[in-house]
Amino acid sequence: MNLKLLHEPENDDPILSVVNIIDIFLVIIAALLITVAQNPMLNAFSRQDITVITDAGKPNMEMMIKKGEKIERYKSSGAIGQGEGAKAGTAYRMKDGSIVYVPETAG
Repeated sequence: MNLKLLHEPENDDPILSVVNIIDIFLVIIAALLITVAQNPMLNAFSRQDITVITDAGKPNMEMMIKKGEKIERYKSSGAIGQGEGAKAGTAYRMKDGSIVYVPETAG
């Protein structure tokens, strides 16, 4: 019969602690990959066009637009318009989704 006495030191293998650390890092890496895959702005395989607006209607509003692989970012200036402008032209949306601006001629 093999009895373990209380005063016998345990044989700790140092390689077991390294294996445990590697396991912890693998779990952390898996969690980070899942987080990145769920974020639509970071998903490189997504073919969807995405628009994200943060702090809508506030002076620090930001808008990010992802079209294919291109990401554009716009920031609000924080200034509030007064409506003191004049008509400068007309914008037309084409069938392909592009917008064409036609300035008015002074006349």
